[in-house]
Amino acid sequence: MGQEGGDIGDRAPVDSARGEAIVTARQVAIIAAIVATLMYLPLVLVLALVLRAAGIAFATFATFGGSFGLFFGLGVWWLVAFAGAFLYASFLFQWSDKVSGWPKKR
Repeated sequence: MGQEGGDIGDRAPVDSARGEAIVTARQVAIIAAIVATLMYLPLVLVLALVLRAAGIAFATFATFGGSFGLFFGLGVWWLVAFAGAFLYASFLFQWSDKVSGWPKKR
């Protein structure tokens, strides 16, 4: 019943030539996309309130001063958030650990 799986102490797949855990940039990009999407709406709401208090129209800021449409401008701001989240995730991701999970007791 269920899936056959390993124990919590099982090792992650390793590259035999280098002895490092196999981690792809795709995994980091997926994590970054999730983080950027989750933080995007709260940051936009806070930014809209701050700009409103400062007397600046949010649409002006979101469209880069009217250079883009509102939808495209918000997409560009999401890409900026994604770039920041990608850098954050790439520095914090475990690139060279040989064990993924709890170490075994000796």
